[in-house]
Amino acid sequence: MKKKKLFIYIFVILLMVFIDQLTKYLVINNFELHDEKPVIGNLLVLTYIRNSGAAWGSFAGKAALLLVFTFIVFIFIFRILHRIWDIPKFKPIRICLLFVIGGAVGNMIDRIRFNYVIDFIFFKFINFPVFNIADIFVTLSVIVLVILFIFKYNDADHDILLGIKPMDDNKKTTKDEAIREKTNDKKRGREKDVEDN
Repeated sequence: MKKKKLFIYIFVILLMVFIDQLTKYLVINNFELHDEKPVIGNLLVLTYIRNSGAAWGSFAGKAALLLVFTFIVFIFIFRILHRIWDIPKFKPIRICLLFVIGGAVGNMIDRIRFNYVIDFIFFKFINFPVFNIADIFVTLSVIVLVILFIFKYNDADHDILLGIKPMDDNKKTTKDEAIREKTNDKKRGREKDVEDN
């Protein structure tokens, strides 16, 4: 079961990276630098820029620093994933972190190959910074993570996720254990119904 879950997670990450890199490949081969092609008037425009910084054009010209930061983020994420791998209640966190990894890897590939990131999605009517598919993966997943932290998980959960407080082995509930507990509850319910009858 663990190997199957790992395979699915890796497949999801690779799929996100493929989608990101495919869209960038299409932009490189169909646009000249700074070309603009309206999709929905001035609301949504496709363009082609080379971003030497991070998302939304921040930290321009600091590709090496951003690569180091990306690796640090990966280490932090993998530590969290290792900590919550078999805990069902943290499944939404795991999914969000997969999207963060997928987006970060997509942009990291650009920085390693070109020393810049290819951006092409432009909301021109509000002059929003140009971004790409990888940025969407990272940004939306971080927003969902913040919402989950605030509204779904309590302080004890936060401590487990951040490694401040280790998960008590006696309180760990894997997915298999949860299924067994649910099955046993159903059996006890049926036995009770038989006794009542």
